[in-house]
Amino acid sequence: MTHARAAAELAVRDPVMARLVAEVGPPRLGPSRRSPFEALARAICFQQLSGRAAATIYARLEEALGGAVTPLAVLETPAEQLRRAGLSAAKALSIVDLAAKVAGGTVPLDDVDKLSDEELIARLVVVRGVGRWTAEMFLMFQLRRLDVWPVDDLGVRKGYARAYGLALVPPPRALGLLGEAFRPYRSVAAWYCWRVMDELPG
Repeated sequence: MTHARAAAELAVRDPVMARLVAEVGPPRLGPSRRSPFEALARAICFQQLSGRAAATIYARLEEALGGAVTPLAVLETPAEQLRRAGLSAAKALSIVDLAAKVAGGTVPLDDVDKLSDEELIARLVVVRGVGRWTAEMFLMFQLRRLDVWPVDDLGVRKGYARAYGLALVPPPRALGLLGEAFRPYRSVAAWYCWRVMDELPG
């Protein structure tokens, strides 16, 4: 099942999703060109930042690492150089810990396609600073998994509230229940909630 076909299925089921699909178009999620390590390092950069600011920091990190975001490049780069790229101290430590655990075999990334969502989340959260949200972003944008519902993401919660005309932003637990209607394509529904905030303001 492609993301576009999943969006079409959601549009048949749900009139709000039908409107969003008509206004925004099909999901813009092409194949990832990043390695699993790059994708995770990038997800760490994006934690609790706007997309534009995080993208700028990640571009500087790539430059600081000589264009190759690999475990070895990270481990060979002084921490202060990582900080000069714009990383907070906590994020720099997280990326270094990720590099060390991947290089040391504690967090292998060569078999991620074979793991279930929950198995992979359990593996990744042993890395310093990597929680469920970061693992979910990896599942959605690197592995292109179709049924991830990031209830802790404020953008998804706000987008859902705006799209469905709710007076209050649903808390994570409530959003989890609301997302059941979108199975097995919750990643696609989340993508449209983000688009509500980014492309359909007001």
